Amino acid sequence: MEFFFPPFVSVAAAFGILLLAVVFVKRGGGGGQRKKYPPVAGSIFHQFLNFRRLHDYHTELSRKHKNYRLLSPFGQQVYTTEPQVIEYILKTSFNNFGKGSFNYGNMKDLFGDGIFAVDGEKWRHQRKLASFNFSTKVLRDFSGAIFKNNAVKLAHLIASYASSSNKFDIQDFLQKSTMDSIFRIGFGLELNCLNGSDHEGGKFAKAFDDSNEFIALRYVNVFWKMMRFFNIGAEATLKANIKVVDEFIYKVINIRIEQIEKGHDSEKKEDMLSKFLEESRKETESINMKYLRDIILNFVIAGKDTTAGTLAWFFYLICKHPHVQETIYKEVKEAVEAGEDVTLDAFAKNISDESLNKMHYLHAALSETLRLFPAVPLDNKVCLSNDILPGGYNVSKGDIVFYQPYAMGRMEYLWGKDAEDFRPERWLDDDGIFQPESPYKFSAFQAGPRICLGKEFAYRQMKILTAVLLHFFKFKLSDEKNVVHYRTAVVLPVDQGVYVQALHR
Repeated sequence: MEFFFPPFVSVAAAFGILLLAVVFVKRGGGGGQRKKYPPVAGSIFHQFLNFRRLHDYHTELSRKHKNYRLLSPFGQQVYTTEPQVIEYILKTSFNNFGKGSFNYGNMKDLFGDGIFAVDGEKWRHQRKLASFNFSTKVLRDFSGAIFKNNAVKLAHLIASYASSSNKFDIQDFLQKSTMDSIFRIGFGLELNCLNGSDHEGGKFAKAFDDSNEFIALRYVNVFWKMMRFFNIGAEATLKANIKVVDEFIYKVINIRIEQIEKGHDSEKKEDMLSKFLEESRKETESINMKYLRDIILNFVIAGKDTTAGTLAWFFYLICKHPHVQETIYKEVKEAVEAGEDVTLDAFAKNISDESLNKMHYLHAALSETLRLFPAVPLDNKVCLSNDILPGGYNVSKGDIVFYQPYAMGRMEYLWGKDAEDFRPERWLDDDGIFQPESPYKFSAFQAGPRICLGKEFAYRQMKILTAVLLHFFKFKLSDEKNVVHYRTAVVLPVDQGVYVQALHR
């Protein structure tokens, strides 16, 4: 995807650099400043220039400074990889660090008033509703059946490629499979993206993925509001994409409401939309169609892109490390105990919570994938009133503190000399039992009161899907020499996909 920037941007950038000089003096560049600030490592214009490799750019800076600043004419930006600072902003001083108007302004066109964009009462309301739903055995059983069903569908599709020895983009298949799962759980409807039967769903998925990238661009393009005002470049494209997203989501909500009201759906209403519709009848003033759209779309964002992206990186890594792939295969075979000549459907049905809990090495390999390629590679909190971070660094109201899961996974001071190596064993004790790390060191799922509610939900989906695929197929990259890269977006997809070949076991 190419981004267009109007000619005035270069002129405005020059003016911005002059503003940065003012900020530099104001924020600690002058000798009279007594407050303590992290060292200056660059400016937000450097971020813009390094947008395609944004997280590697920040990793390079983080190797020099555990905490640093990027100068901005619009407020201080602090970046950290230190667990104690992350614990402070996500837990200790939670009430003083939130999404704030900065994040809400950047995200609201796509995320609306969903849980990922808001603070305060709206966040607490959605957190309470979602927390209740995620904690029920009903949702666990309902979602588990859907995960298994879609894993089998994907396996049947891959079987046809294995028989013909043709290569395929496994990330594309994973995105379609997780979209089918999350829509069934979220909206109670079958999209059938994996079978290519829903053209509208495909258009929605494309517009949705592109919108995520344009939202990420706003964080480094200080002129996006001007571009939105004139409806040009990336902002014009974003507006068109969000129109596609909204039309599809509202259509799906209306279809589901009609099904429920007319009693056409004979199944018990276990999907998330049905649960929220029940709540909307109790809270007619606080839950309207727009709010429903925001709540459920944020759920889709959490469940589709993060899971598909993580699994794409996982398959890339286990193809690069065949011994890991074989170790997982043996563990899955032993844990499920399904017999030698078991069919795909019978194998999936035989996967129980007990068997999933035995898959310590698979859990470690997925965690190691998330350590190196976290689904959300960069996150931030806005300081709501003047504060002092661990280490004595001053932050003022409106300052933004970024914590960096991607860079943290590559820090030797956190993970040792082999920090950049893919080594699932680092998560296992001497008996091969998975040992979790502090969420402030391994921050792929956030931490504190905002820790991801779907963490176990995500691990369960990924373990079911990989258990089915690795039991029946061996995977290898179609081009062993190919090195893949990420695409800079709100999440971390593999750019241009992951092309593999599958072999029947």
